[in-house]
Amino acid sequence: MPSRAKVRLLAVSGIAFLVLFMITFWSSSVNLSDILPTHLGPSRSPQESQSEPTPTPHHKPTPSARPPIKDNFPLADHALPPPIPSWNVLPANTKVPQTPLLIAFTRNWPLLQQTVVSYLTAGWPASQIYVIDNSGTQNSNKRNLLTLQNPFYLNHARLTTVYNVTVLETPTLLTFAQVQNYFLHLAITHDWPYYFWGHQDAVALSDETYFDPETGAYKSLYARVLDTLTETLSPSYSAEQKWAIRFFAYDHLALVNREAYLSVGGWDPFISYYISDCDMHERLAMANYRMDDARVGIIYDLSTSLDDLLVLYRRTNDWENLQDEDLSRRGLFSSSAPEISPPGALGDDGFHALKKTLDDMDRWKNDNKVNPAGRNTWQAMQQGGQGEPFYYDAEGFSEAIEMANQNGKRVYERKWDGGGCGLRERGMTATDAWRVGPD
Repeated sequence: MPSRAKVRLLAVSGIAFLVLFMITFWSSSVNLSDILPTHLGPSRSPQESQSEPTPTPHHKPTPSARPPIKDNFPLADHALPPPIPSWNVLPANTKVPQTPLLIAFTRNWPLLQQTVVSYLTAGWPASQIYVIDNSGTQNSNKRNLLTLQNPFYLNHARLTTVYNVTVLETPTLLTFAQVQNYFLHLAITHDWPYYFWGHQDAVALSDETYFDPETGAYKSLYARVLDTLTETLSPSYSAEQKWAIRFFAYDHLALVNREAYLSVGGWDPFISYYISDCDMHERLAMANYRMDDARVGIIYDLSTSLDDLLVLYRRTNDWENLQDEDLSRRGLFSSSAPEISPPGALGDDGFHALKKTLDDMDRWKNDNKVNPAGRNTWQAMQQGGQGEPFYYDAEGFSEAIEMANQNGKRVYERKWDGGGCGLRERGMTATDAWRVGPD
């Protein structure tokens, strides 16, 4: 028998032969170019690399320039606004409840300012108005770092020192649904069992032709809001069915019951913009909450601004509108102010002229025959801000918002196996969410 050493030698020789055979076969049948990463390409000398031109990105056509916007209340840069119409002032003995109005802002300062001034002149106390700066620019507006043509510009100093309303900043840009959940967070933090919220593109107007049917006395929009709040919080109102929300011109102004919203889990953060209200309100209805309409005055839905907000105080001025954009950044009053007219009177021609103007503006936004461009043109009126903190291309911002909007709609359709607001009409209940549809 062969010795163990000979066996080992034979084994090693066999293995070596086999390895040599495989290497020879592999190298003869495989091209190295087939196994090297093709993305590396041929090697180039430094001189060759420097001589090749850098690719130039293809840009879309430059958007047509829009006319610069103007501040719609130039008086506020030069003097304190006049008193609100005397007939909209609350009686001195009125107890104002801690039920604030929350208004979120993302872009278009003139529309926000118009909204805030309209509520103030309709009698809403400044102490009960909170503007939520959701521009996504951190504290840039508070530090006066943005300019009027920047879509995200907000005159923080004017809001807080001239109008005396409160301004809060979101930690980052929030979607519509996230803003609504932020409202709930504020209500928890500040111990507000109830709160109002409104759109930044609305105008509130007291109906000066309204007189209380029981007393015969005129009541401002805010006085009627307090009546509705008292009615809603009375035990008799919710004796048979608990309530979640009161609508004033749908949710252009709305009163929210915090605990009702929390009980159904708040707003779905993945349904970011449009149709998020359908999801929320349907889930509230599924939980058997009451959601009623109420009328307290006239609430407009607008995409344009009045030329001069002084008319909301029922005044006019004889000074030409200021053109200098820098005035809106100084936050200072000049030594002289325009002469303004005396106030009008309750229900006079000035009221009817203002109402007609606002009626026409509302029609312009919401009637496609009158305005084929659509109701949201106000969101893209400003194109400036280049070089300022947190600058974002205006068209890109609009496109990104629309992409998030469409994705939110797809989430809703997947969650409820289809679109549309009539979930209960399709037999849906709260437990059907995400459990319906194809496997």
